Amino acid sequence: MHGGLSPDLHTMDQVKRVMRPTDVPDTGLVCDLLWADPDKDILGWGENDRGVSFTFGSNVVRQFLDKHELDLVCRAHQVVEDGYEFFAQRQLVTLFSAPNYCGEFDNAGAMMSVDESLMCSFQILKPAETKKHARFLMNNQQNRAGTPPKKKV
Repeated sequence: MHGGLSPDLHTMDQVKRVMRPTDVPDTGLVCDLLWADPDKDILGWGENDRGVSFTFGSNVVRQFLDKHELDLVCRAHQVVEDGYEFFAQRQLVTLFSAPNYCGEFDNAGAMMSVDESLMCSFQILKPAETKKHARFLMNNQQNRAGTPPKKKV
């Protein structure tokens, strides 16, 4: 999934029934699958600083995996410093494949491979060290829709 979990997700058939292409609503299942974020400081569901969707705690991840007989949630869309980051005792992993995101971050990117025995391994894309590279990225990102920004605290 792109973002995260949803309190409106009860069966995987709901995901299959999402009409594609679709506009993303401000609330509901599609919005949450795109924009929800894990939060190590909460249990259950919380308000998201992005102004859309929710945050969810590790207990929500465990309940989701148990209910759907899964071992791991793999998500993206959130910049993480090392390109990947585990959450909820390695039951959820956030992957972010764009190093130096938008020329504003010094983050690495990562790609995950899963072998036949379901072992996950990561290839790290190190961040560039030159400002020239960052300027190139920013110029090529101008026409791309962005992730809703987190609200400044």
